[in-house]
Amino acid sequence: MQKIEGKSVFGGIAIGKIRFYSREDRQVVRRHVKDINEELERFDKAKTEAMCQLQILHEKAVREVGDGAAEIFEVHQKVIKDRDYINSITHMIEAEKINSEYAVACTSDNFSQMFEAMDDDYMRARAADIRDVSNRIIDILHGKSGLKMTGSEPVIIVADELVPSETIQLDKNKVLSFVTNKGSVNSHTSILARTMNIPALTGILASKDFDGKTAIVDGYKGCIYIEPDEVTFTEYEEKKKNDAEKRKLLEELKGKPAVTIDGKQIMLYANIGSVMDVMSALQNDAGGIGLFRSEFLYMESIDYPTEEEQFNIYKTVARNMAGKRVIIRTLDIGADKQADYFHLEQEDNPAMGYRAIRICLDRTDIFKTQLKAIYRASAFGKIAVMFPMIISVDEVRRIKKIVEEVKEELKNNMVMYGEVELGIMIETPAAVMISDLLAKEVDFFSIGTNDLTQYTLAIDRQNSRLDNIYDAHHEAVMRMIKMTVENGHKEGCFVGICGELAADTTLTETFLRMGIDELSVSPGMLLNVKNEIRKVDLSK
Repeated sequence: MQKIEGKSVFGGIAIGKIRFYSREDRQVVRRHVKDINEELERFDKAKTEAMCQLQILHEKAVREVGDGAAEIFEVHQKVIKDRDYINSITHMIEAEKINSEYAVACTSDNFSQMFEAMDDDYMRARAADIRDVSNRIIDILHGKSGLKMTGSEPVIIVADELVPSETIQLDKNKVLSFVTNKGSVNSHTSILARTMNIPALTGILASKDFDGKTAIVDGYKGCIYIEPDEVTFTEYEEKKKNDAEKRKLLEELKGKPAVTIDGKQIMLYANIGSVMDVMSALQNDAGGIGLFRSEFLYMESIDYPTEEEQFNIYKTVARNMAGKRVIIRTLDIGADKQADYFHLEQEDNPAMGYRAIRICLDRTDIFKTQLKAIYRASAFGKIAVMFPMIISVDEVRRIKKIVEEVKEELKNNMVMYGEVELGIMIETPAAVMISDLLAKEVDFFSIGTNDLTQYTLAIDRQNSRLDNIYDAHHEAVMRMIKMTVENGHKEGCFVGICGELAADTTLTETFLRMGIDELSVSPGMLLNVKNEIRKVDLSK
């Protein structure tokens, strides 16, 4: 038996045979071409065919994994339309009089290396999209039809790397798990794995020799066992059976209210980072979106996302949620979340530096662009907006003034918008201590327990050396949550938690007894938390 450890992308247990997938080598040879116009036309036809293929894949993804996951192939279509990408290819064909395949391959290498060199995980993950699109065009130029996988039995797919178009073409009924060497937990393929609810790992150095061997994937611990011994096999068969039984019981909660035994209704919402997460939220019976991390739109872009780009994303989420509340957190860039084009200076203590609302109130052009997009989208659903990293009443009043300016501009331009609730993140001790004053200014509070814990305990949550004393259950943190709830309720604010603690089922009853109105968690934890809510009797 061989045990290999990596990183978990999605939890669960898979037991089965390995199907090692390796792409057919794309031998791209540089050739001199005589007729440049003919070669440019050849490339243009291949580009058009690639767009058609991606549209077919988009429609297939919509049918099989929902609108959210299908957005991946719209991203790929945008790559094909990208002016810099196309100009690089056509310029090489014209200037060097070379064949299209070679120009596409060189551009793919250059662009993907540029993305992989970036510090941010989300930007690095975009390199796979560039390679995927480029390989599709090269295959078309070579007259190849693409990925075909055969076999009747469900298998564990092991590969050096899987790109989204390869993933979506697989029959999901025949896939037990994805295990890859390359790729991040934030890549599109990882998102697809989570959407398909199958165990997935990355960072596993795999060998072609694994093909056909029996394996166990432990998506909880982030490891794979190759040819497990009898004891391990029996142990994991029992774990898999228990998993299935627990999931079956949780599935029965779908459609049932998140209500305590004594009748208190709790708003049970989902945290998402993109449109692609919406389907997973709906599949797990989310009552709404409690935290849409809008900064990911910025982190996944190579330039400031336009008002129109943001509007289309927010509108899509609002429509898909069909009248359920969608709370969008405004740009929370800075600290551990960076985008190069913001040109933020290096700071000694970025967690307490120039970030989040401080950037927005300083660079109001960026802030107004986002607010306009959010308010425009509010005409298509129930949207609320909340502001991160608040420390004063003055900040909130400045925000509200900018909001009024945005609304006035939209009104003057005859642009429709709906009623938008305004809320703030309570994630600094300062905000907790003046929450009685802040509650007079807004409609709701959302407690960000991740930052609140690190600021309260003076512990950098990114510092692994301090893990042993980082205690999210610390009495000081609990008291701050309770104080926030009490002060919010006095002024008619509803109060929620959107940090990691919201999914801690050992604290669910504690939070409900404090008076928490809303819990927002990752989609995969919704049913677990609902199960705990329905066990609580607040009358006792």
